[in-house]
Amino acid sequence: MKRPEVIRREFVRQWLRKAAADLAAARHLMSGDVDLLASAAFHAQQAAEKVLKAVLTWHQCEVPKTHDLALLVDHIAARDPELGARVRRSVALTPYGVAARHPGDFPEPASAEVQAAVDLAGEILRAVLDSLPAEVRPPEGPS
Repeated sequence: MKRPEVIRREFVRQWLRKAAADLAAARHLMSGDVDLLASAAFHAQQAAEKVLKAVLTWHQCEVPKTHDLALLVDHIAARDPELGARVRRSVALTPYGVAARHPGDFPEPASAEVQAAVDLAGEILRAVLDSLPAEVRPPEGPS
């Protein structure tokens, strides 16, 4: 039977791997010939969401089932104010998680806007990785 700290470390790594995969997907979608900007923005939001959930898992907090990045950042800030401040900008990605995925009033994002979202997701991932102990980071090291 695995010790609780081993299970926690494995869950954090799983969140980080999924975040890195979403960031890679966003970057890939940005480089294609087909207009997949909204999908790239969605994956940028998902990368940020998953990396924030990795932090909550590390701090042994219940991970809320939400796409609201402000709520996740608030939970992080309550446990690690410095990191909370570093990842606060991620809340700008929240609309790409739901509103941009469905037809309606949300305008299609422009290329520069989506590139900024992808870059921000990468910054959030790096900030979180910098805050976590080395033994928690996945061996392949998401970028």
